[in-house]
Amino acid sequence: MGSCRVEFNGQHAPACQVTLRQQDKETARLITSVHLSRPENYLSIYQSGCNFSCRKCHSWYFSKVKDGKWYTPQEILKEAMAYDASVTLVEPRDKATAWHAHDTCRCCGSCVVYGERSSSCPGVLAPEAITLSPQGFGPVRNIAAFTGGDLVCCPEFYGECAQLIHAHTNLWLLIETNGHGLTPQNLDYLQDSGVDAFWLDIKAFDDKKHKWLTGCSNKNILKLPAEILKRNFVLEVLSLYIPDLVEADDLEKIARLLAGVDRTIPFTILAFFPEYRMKDFSSPTVYQMVDAYERAKAAGLQNIRLGNLGVFARTQKDQQYLIDHVDKEAY
Repeated sequence: MGSCRVEFNGQHAPACQVTLRQQDKETARLITSVHLSRPENYLSIYQSGCNFSCRKCHSWYFSKVKDGKWYTPQEILKEAMAYDASVTLVEPRDKATAWHAHDTCRCCGSCVVYGERSSSCPGVLAPEAITLSPQGFGPVRNIAAFTGGDLVCCPEFYGECAQLIHAHTNLWLLIETNGHGLTPQNLDYLQDSGVDAFWLDIKAFDDKKHKWLTGCSNKNILKLPAEILKRNFVLEVLSLYIPDLVEADDLEKIARLLAGVDRTIPFTILAFFPEYRMKDFSSPTVYQMVDAYERAKAAGLQNIRLGNLGVFARTQKDQQYLIDHVDKEAY
């Protein structure tokens, strides 16, 4: 069991009892919203209820509080089919990640608004592939992702959705996950069901820090990169830089772990910003983020990016330091 109590009507109960249900032999999940997300440029299915209680959670108001509408796998399929009809960029399976969205578009909209590409544009897409959505400009990639809360410890709903989506659309299915509940048995089931990719959020390398952050141990989570790739899933990993808690030494250990499995695993180091129960913590500086990047690179990883640039590189001086010390592909 995880740290999975969810609030509802002034009470608390395990997420699998409150935001997941089995009725008339049909599984349903409580979904807060379904929409095209930027800068991931894919369909995001935001779930209420989670098996972690992360102190830093930016989605706590629906991941730890019952919120949303009940969706069966058939209703998820309807959303996926409507989205599939709007796709403007068909990606191969090995790019069924948030990380690879950066390869084709920076979501600035310059090519549409001004008729010319920005200096940071990858130069891959024609302006006709760029659409405007509530979260901004970008392509519509052929990927559907479960995000927000996480109940992969109860994998049947995800498996049923994967089977339907693959049978009726051309979308890849990605699960954004904290990894808790991805036992070998559940991974085998999700592989057989057709899930394509995982975005694994490794909160910390140190187990005490991980327990403080999430309420759970990371003992099994640190084994997942090898287990996931062994089953031919596509994998990307994300970790937060949290000053005074998860800093460059912890991130270097995560990078070294990943490099020991496969040096090409995409790794994003995301800058923390205060939220939920960690509003007294500060955000990292550009110098701290660059140090973490350099140490992850020295650990042997080949594909590293820094995220939330607006958090740690706000001034022109910060931006210039970033440009001078980090590969262009990394920001």
